[in-house]
Amino acid sequence: MNWSSGAFDPERQLFVTNVNNFAMEVHLIPRDRYEAAERAAKAGELRAEVSPQHGAPYGMSREVLHSPARLPCNAPPWGSLVAVDLADGTIRWSVPLGTTTGIWLANPAATVRGIPNLGGPIITAGGLVFIAAAMDDYLRAFDIETGAELWKGRLPAGGQALPTTYRLHPDGKQFVVIAAGGHGKIGTKLGDSLVAFALP
Repeated sequence: MNWSSGAFDPERQLFVTNVNNFAMEVHLIPRDRYEAAERAAKAGELRAEVSPQHGAPYGMSREVLHSPARLPCNAPPWGSLVAVDLADGTIRWSVPLGTTTGIWLANPAATVRGIPNLGGPIITAGGLVFIAAAMDDYLRAFDIETGAELWKGRLPAGGQALPTTYRLHPDGKQFVVIAAGGHGKIGTKLGDSLVAFALP
């Protein structure tokens, strides 16, 4: 699990979170060379994320260990949605999150399920898990009991955010809303939309 987020269902005692499964290459950068590395990253000459690590003698750079095709080197799935049963500490289900269709591979027959993701899920009282997070620009709904994908809706940009849900009136329609702003460091489409979907 990365820093994204998780959602807890107290009635079912399930914790649902998204995970990434790929290797990262991390380098320590001596303090006297850090500013040059940061300039190179901002100029696009260094593809890694860099961070100063204030108060430490080193900064750092981090990037996905990838193949020449810019895909992670390990076998997929590279991203999953996972439900942990907190009553007994086991994984109830784990499903691939997102697909490469239209984003990495030109051949649809070679579609990979389970791609890198950044963002978290929410759980509704009705037992739905909503999450965008994956790099393919969809908000998805999953069945909390089985992990089955029940629905997906296209977003105008990357959904690397936490969705939320609301109703205007106690007996009114329920909506799920997400910020579709994308994420520059992971390469999803940037935007400035808030998108709301009505639950049936």
